[in-house]
Amino acid sequence: MEKSKKMTRNKMYLGLDIGRQYVKMVSVDKTKEGFKVLDAGARLVPEPNSVFDPEKIDWHHRVMAVKELLRQQGLNPKRVKNIVTGINGSSASIKQITTMEMPSDELASAMTFEARKHIPMDGTDAVIDYQIFGSNKTEVDKIDVGLVACTKGVLNSHIDLLKECGLKPGVVDVNPIAMSNAFTFIKDMPNDGLVVILDIGAVSSSLVVYGKGQQFFTRDLPIGGHHFVKELAAKKVISYTDAQDLLYRDGLSAVVSNASTDPMTSVGIAERTIYDNLVEDLRRSLRFYAKQTGQSFFLKIFLSGGAADTPGLTEFVASKLNIECGIFDPFENVEGAENISVTNRSQFTTALGLGIRGGMSHE
Repeated sequence: MEKSKKMTRNKMYLGLDIGRQYVKMVSVDKTKEGFKVLDAGARLVPEPNSVFDPEKIDWHHRVMAVKELLRQQGLNPKRVKNIVTGINGSSASIKQITTMEMPSDELASAMTFEARKHIPMDGTDAVIDYQIFGSNKTEVDKIDVGLVACTKGVLNSHIDLLKECGLKPGVVDVNPIAMSNAFTFIKDMPNDGLVVILDIGAVSSSLVVYGKGQQFFTRDLPIGGHHFVKELAAKKVISYTDAQDLLYRDGLSAVVSNASTDPMTSVGIAERTIYDNLVEDLRRSLRFYAKQTGQSFFLKIFLSGGAADTPGLTEFVASKLNIECGIFDPFENVEGAENISVTNRSQFTTALGLGIRGGMSHE
């Protein structure tokens, strides 16, 4: 930590979200009121106008995309001092536990012990961290703590990738916690009830459920925007890139339009789509949460991530689950956002949350 620069004003924190299909960055400046957005940008990992195949995206593609993104945004990797990146929820374990209030050194050793009990990790090959969520609502002198663990292999691989990009690794967060930090920065958390955030990435989606004093829950769902495109390409017998364009233009109606135009196809059992599967995964996860906690007052589902703005998706989710659904805008009413020119704003939720984490860790 560079103590000589700690007191400098206008300190930039860079949140870098290295996804499978896009790399995204948001830079923020800490202000008295909170944070000001300085810049935001995204870069495709695969070649433009080519088929996105997650199996063929490797380390070198990501390194190239990060380098190109930094160049695009006018950033010299060697000059970036305060960078925060995230590890995908599928590569980490996150669990909320309740424990006695205690001094930080005692809490750190207690968390290592708790992690072995609560988090399934392979042997001792684990890196453990925690974040205090606050006082427990029901038990006096107890606090709620978010336990995070990942393997040393996952962390080292992530750090090596950053070094290969010419960056000096800084804080490494986990994406589901970054998402929730972005959300609480933008929105006032209601006193009662639960908020559901579903971040739809390229090959998987991160689900987060939480509320004031409620259990923090996250789960990785194995469906993303790539699967939306693949299903449409197969059903219409068109190329992957044509399916991308069609999905971007027509959204869900491109898949279900046959049922309304051809009476023969609407007879019998309606064919299940990838969207039904996503909603079913979501339904099962919310049911599991309700069963574990006894809480089921879900106020609203917010969609974020690259495929969140698929036309018709919010309406589909709301009608199937009977819960209000909308798209989360991470730049809503944020200082400096008026100078940001990005097309798909909800894609930057995690990147903003990572940038905010940088400012929080230097308080």
